[in-house]
Amino acid sequence: MDKLNIAIITGGDVAERGVSLNSAKTVFAHLNSEKYQRYIIELNGSTFTEQVSGATVDKNDFSVCINDRRVRFDLAYLMLHGHPAENGRLQGYFELLEIPYTGCDVLASALTFDKQATKDFLRTYDIPMAESRLLFKGHSIPWNVMKALGLPLFVKPNKNGSSYGVTKVKATEELEAAIEKAFQYDDEVVVEQFLDGKEFSNGVLRKNGEIVVFPLTEIVPHGEFFDYQAKYEMASEEITPARLSPELTLKAQEQSRRLYELLQCRGACRFDYILVGDIFFFLEANTIPGMSETSILPQQAIAHGWTISEVLDAVVEEALEGRSAVTT
Repeated sequence: MDKLNIAIITGGDVAERGVSLNSAKTVFAHLNSEKYQRYIIELNGSTFTEQVSGATVDKNDFSVCINDRRVRFDLAYLMLHGHPAENGRLQGYFELLEIPYTGCDVLASALTFDKQATKDFLRTYDIPMAESRLLFKGHSIPWNVMKALGLPLFVKPNKNGSSYGVTKVKATEELEAAIEKAFQYDDEVVVEQFLDGKEFSNGVLRKNGEIVVFPLTEIVPHGEFFDYQAKYEMASEEITPARLSPELTLKAQEQSRRLYELLQCRGACRFDYILVGDIFFFLEANTIPGMSETSILPQQAIAHGWTISEVLDAVVEEALEGRSAVTT
C-alpha cells in the first residue's frame, strides 16, 4: 500500500511558537514511518513552508512541489498551538479544501479557545468553575466588580495558552498592571477568582469509536502557579498517575469524559482542574495539547500503557474515519 502523506502543521506567529515546533518534532519522530510519509509544514505569517526543502505550499490546494514532484496531503495533523489552529480558522480552511485534519472541528475549536465562552456554555451543565468576569480592551473597567471577586485573583488573556500574560494578583494595587499585561496578548481579559487547591490535568481521546480517558497528572509548581516556566522549563513536578484515591480518580475521569462529549471534542484533548475538597473545578480545555517528549499527555499515555505512536495512530485514524463518514 502507498503511504499516506501527512502534513504536520506547526509554527505560527504566536507566543507559543516554540512549543508548537517542539511538539511537531515529537509527532514527526513517533508517527509510524512505515504507514505515513511525514512532512513538517511551518507557518510563518501567511506562508506555509515545508521544513526540509524550504518549498512554499500552494494555498490554493495545500500542495507543495518537492524535487519536481507535486505532493498532495491525505491529512493535516494540527500541531500548531494558539491561533489560527486552536481557534478553528485552519480547520475551516481545510474543510473548504476537503482535506481531513486532526482534532476538533471549527465550532468546538472556536468555543474552547475562548475561555469565558466555554465557561458560559458549561455553566448550564453544572460543571464546577470559579467565578470570573470578562474585560474588553478599550472599554471602561468595573473596578468595584473586580474587587468584589475577592483576593487573590488570576488575570489572564481570554484567548491564549501556555500561561502567557497570566498574573496571580494578591493585592488590589497590583490589579491594574496585571490587566494591562494580559491585554498585551489579547483584546479580551478574564479576571477569575483564586481557588485554593491542587492542580490536575487529564487527557482524553477516541480510539475505534470509544472514548479513552488517561490517568490524571498532579501538577506541583515550584512557583505560585502552573505558569510558562512550570510548564516548559521544568519548574514543576508532574506526578503521573496522580496521588488520588481511586474514588477521586474515577470522579475526575468521568468529568473529563463528560466534558469531551459536551464540547463535542475530537482527537486528543486535555482538561485542567483545581481540586478543592472533593470537587474538581474546571479551568480550561486544551484541544491541541503539547506533544513534546515531556508534555503531560504523552506522560499520561505511557502511564496508561500506550506508546506515543499509538496515541498518534488513534488520532489519525479517527480523523480519517470521520472524513470517510462525511463523504459516503
